[in-house]
Amino acid sequence: MVLATKDRRGTNKMLERIRRIHKCDRGATAVEYGLIVSLIVVATLFSLGNVSNGIQSVLNKISNVLSANLI
Repeated sequence: MVLATKDRRGTNKMLERIRRIHKCDRGATAVEYGLIVSLIVVATLFSLGNVSNGIQSVLNKISNVLSANLI
């Protein structure tokens, strides 16, 4: 069984294959972008939860002040 053969240019075919595989990083790039997007989504959801609690608190205070002064 021959693992590494040379082509007519004298280059090693196995080394050429390894170099091509090493250069191909499209899948890794897609995974990295997916991780970045998921972190952004988690951060956005967390911050929206805090913002909505703050807005609800402000609106409740306004409602309490208005109902106390109007009645």
